[in-house]
Amino acid sequence: MLNAAIIGTGFIGPVHLEALMRIGGVRIAAIASNEPEKARSLASRFSIPRVYDRWEDAVADPEVQVIHTCTPNNLHFPINSVAIAAGKHVLSEKPLSLTAAESAELVRLARERGVVNGVNFTYRFYPLVQHARALVRGGELGSIYLVHGHYLQDWLYYDTDYNWRLEPDIGGASRATADIGSHWCDLIQFITGLRIRSICADLVTIHKNRKRPPASSETFGADQGQSGITESVEVTTEDAGVIMFRLENGARGACTLSQVSAGRKNREWFEIDGSAMAMAWDQEEPNTLWIGHRDRPNELLIKDPSLLRQEARPYAHYPGGHPEGYPDGPKNLFLQFYEFIRSGRDPRSGPIPFPTFEDGHWANKIVEAVLTSTRTRQWVDVR
Repeated sequence: MLNAAIIGTGFIGPVHLEALMRIGGVRIAAIASNEPEKARSLASRFSIPRVYDRWEDAVADPEVQVIHTCTPNNLHFPINSVAIAAGKHVLSEKPLSLTAAESAELVRLARERGVVNGVNFTYRFYPLVQHARALVRGGELGSIYLVHGHYLQDWLYYDTDYNWRLEPDIGGASRATADIGSHWCDLIQFITGLRIRSICADLVTIHKNRKRPPASSETFGADQGQSGITESVEVTTEDAGVIMFRLENGARGACTLSQVSAGRKNREWFEIDGSAMAMAWDQEEPNTLWIGHRDRPNELLIKDPSLLRQEARPYAHYPGGHPEGYPDGPKNLFLQFYEFIRSGRDPRSGPIPFPTFEDGHWANKIVEAVLTSTRTRQWVDVR
C-alpha cells in the first residue's frame, strides 16, 4: 500500500482522486487545497484522513510517499521542486512549469534524487491510442507522410467566460497551446515515435477584453458567463491558433487549436497518413479508430480487447461493446506509475511506460517555440 496526497480540488483534482480509488493499492492519506470547504467535503466522501490548507503541509507529511500536483499552473514548479527535495515521487499535471527553464530544473532535480516522476498526458492511455501506436511500431502504416488534426473546445466562447487560465501570472504566457496544444502534440509524438523539430505558428486572441466576475469560474464549470457583476480585463493569451510543424523524419504536420469553437466540447482529433495506410481518432468518440486504405474498403475498428494488438490489450479493461472513456485514461496511467514505484525500478534508466518530466519539459519547449514563431513570424527549431 502506497500513501498519496492530492494537492488541488479544481476540475482535475477529483479526477486524480477517483482514478486512484479505482486502481487499488493506494491510500489517499491527505488532500490539500486553498478551498478548505471543498477539500473537507471530498475528504468526507472518500474517507481521506487529513485535510491541509497549505500544500507545504501535505508535502511535509511523513506518511505521504507520492504527491499529485493538481493546482493552477503557477504552483506546479514550487510544489514539484519541494516534493522532489523531500524525496517524494511526483505525478504532476501539465504544464510541468510555466517556463522551459523551470521544467529543465525539475528534470535535473528528479534525476539527482532518483524519484519516480510523471506528467498526466492522459490521452496516451486510451486503448485505441495504444493500438494506433502499436500499428506504427509494427510498420503497418509504412513511412509517415503527414500528420494533421485539431483540438477544439468552446468553454471560453463568450467574452463573459472567465477562468484563472486567462491570467498569465497564474496560467502562463500561453493558454490554448499550453493547455490543449500540449496534449495534441504529445499524443502524435507518442503514437509516431517522432519528435516535433521545427514550428511555424500563428496564434490569435479573439476576445482581447473579457468580463471578469468577482470569483473566477472553475474550468469547464457550469457557471461560465453567468455572473452579473463583472470588470473588463485585457487578455494577452491566445484563444486559438494554427501550428505547422516538421517531424524529425521530415514529415509535415498541421494542427488547429481553439477554445472558442461553438459546439466543440473537447474534440481532440488527429489523422496520420502513411505510405501503407492512414488512421484517424477522435477523443469524443474514443472507442473507434478509422483506418483508411487506397485499394480496399476502409475500416472502422471498434474497441475490443480481442481485436487489439497484444501491447494494447492491458489498457482495455472491458470486453467489446463496453465503452471506455476519459476516466479510464488516468486510471491506466496511474496503474503504470504506481506499479513502477512498487517494482523499485530506477526512473533514470530503461524504458518507462508513462510520460515523465522529460516529456513535460519537451512540451514546454514546443510551447515556447510556438510563442516565438508567432512573435517573429518565422520558423523556429525545437532544440
